[in-house]
Amino acid sequence: MKIGAKYSEKGICEFTVWSPFAKDVTLKLLSSPERLFPMKRDESGYWNTEVDNVHPGTLYLYDLDGEKQRPDPASFCQPQGVHKASAIIDHNAFQWEDDRWKGITLYEMIIYELHIGTFTEGGTFGDIVPLLDELKEIGITAIELMPVAQFPGKRNWGYDGVYPFAVQNSYGGPDELKHLVNECHAREIAVVLDVVYNHLGPEGNYFWDYGPYFTDSYKTPWGQAINFDGPYSGGVRDFFIENALYWFEVYHIDALRLDAVHGIFDMSARPFLLELAEEVKDFSEKSGRKHHLIAESDLNDSVIVNAIERGGYGLDASWCDDFHHSLHALITGESRGYYRDFGGLVHLEKSIREGFVYSGQFSEFRKKTHGNSSLEIPAERFVVCSQNHDQVGNRMKGERLSSLVSFDALKLAAASVILSPFVPLLFMGEEYGETAPFLFFIDHSDPGLIKGVREGRLAEFRKFNWEEEPPDPDDIKTFMESRLNRELRNLGNHKVLREFYMELIRLRNELPPLSNLDKNCLDCHSDENDKTLFIRRWKENDQALIMINYNKSDVNAGALNSEIKWKKVLDSSDKRWNGPGSQLPEQILLNDEITLRAESCALYVKDD
Repeated sequence: MKIGAKYSEKGICEFTVWSPFAKDVTLKLLSSPERLFPMKRDESGYWNTEVDNVHPGTLYLYDLDGEKQRPDPASFCQPQGVHKASAIIDHNAFQWEDDRWKGITLYEMIIYELHIGTFTEGGTFGDIVPLLDELKEIGITAIELMPVAQFPGKRNWGYDGVYPFAVQNSYGGPDELKHLVNECHAREIAVVLDVVYNHLGPEGNYFWDYGPYFTDSYKTPWGQAINFDGPYSGGVRDFFIENALYWFEVYHIDALRLDAVHGIFDMSARPFLLELAEEVKDFSEKSGRKHHLIAESDLNDSVIVNAIERGGYGLDASWCDDFHHSLHALITGESRGYYRDFGGLVHLEKSIREGFVYSGQFSEFRKKTHGNSSLEIPAERFVVCSQNHDQVGNRMKGERLSSLVSFDALKLAAASVILSPFVPLLFMGEEYGETAPFLFFIDHSDPGLIKGVREGRLAEFRKFNWEEEPPDPDDIKTFMESRLNRELRNLGNHKVLREFYMELIRLRNELPPLSNLDKNCLDCHSDENDKTLFIRRWKENDQALIMINYNKSDVNAGALNSEIKWKKVLDSSDKRWNGPGSQLPEQILLNDEITLRAESCALYVKDD
């Protein structure tokens, strides 16, 4: 690590900061008495000094040219918030117990996305630990944490972070995060961390004072674009690459979810994302454990996950928004905003076959052609969901699917995701039909900034023709309303839905055709009139047949054109799942008539 305050034993700490235009940088230790240490500059603009007789917890600032005193942009800890001094911490003091943990593959991932502040009543890393056994029981193999880098105030989604290396103090700080990761690994649960490399938040952002971290060559919806390809961009790229490796090395994180990589603008011959993937690959080989990079992208561009040798960036996986949009528009009937490009069963069928729905076709919402083909991208490189923080939280009222569709449709959505050939992601509380909204909330201190956030949210909602007044993101009530009602998971339909999720995940893991994430071992056929979808998946001799009825009425689907004898394994319309009762036989033979209940899913396997 080049940057930050690297504390070693015997009270020695090495400080390094990048500030290529500064003429003088002085380290100021806020001890008693205060101590000042001149720093030396190298040819690349890095300032360095080594100090002895210093201890963890000591606060420090950098004095820039005798004019400004600022926290460390690579601070590992901000105990007093974004505007105050940075703190020295001893990363070697934590006693890790995960030596035997070797990680898991993308194939094995069942991801559970959660927000630290709203997942539990206490809202800290430590509060999650007692719930890990429940997640393990459901079948979760990876938790994905929304961003934890230090942000202003005590409550935020995390995308306003301004200290990419520092763990949010109101969440419990560095040691509590390490403890959570350690406990996850003890239960064979991987940890995915959401990181933001496309912008930095507006409040407490002192990067401008240090160097050319930003560029006016590009614009993002969230603030100034980061300088990944302009003059002096080498130091900027190094900063974020070091950040990625830091989470892997110091916090034992297993994978990073890269937020909105379409907001990372880079026209260089060797793009930042490619360089990042290469550095992470080298780190994985040296550490003996695979570390993954999962992108979120709005571009439908296969270059992001294509292998480096095929001209791609070599990231391991990408969220597939087209799958979500296809499923959501189909079961809700919504057609506002980007949902206007979806709604037909043909869209979901194509996503299941390929991944991207828009692979060069004209998008009515975008008013242009969109995307390229994902046909050759392996299925395990796509993460799919029926809900996530964006798709719920960016609604005006933050409604989850449980507030939009019937109980039967919730089971249908679960089956559509978990029985797909892709990596499934669940959004916290989804598994029991959480009814609390997930709203957008902030805790800024600048009234002008708060006003700007309110106006920006209103402008976004107008794209969806939502004219109502949204909840105030700065009101603590908005945050409180977004906390989970976990007691629901043991009541009525909520309990049944949770058990249904558990059964789906168990079947996915145990049945070879379902655990085989291979688009080449899949056949898919839809009927737009009946709103039925038939998916056949196989692995060698084993076969599975998934029959889904998205219609709000029962459908007689006729007879299967197959000589295979099929045995029923699951039917969401069974009484066991609080359905109206199945009309499907235990076995299906050639010419047997098939009647699918409204909004139901059935799973059969080849009966030998």
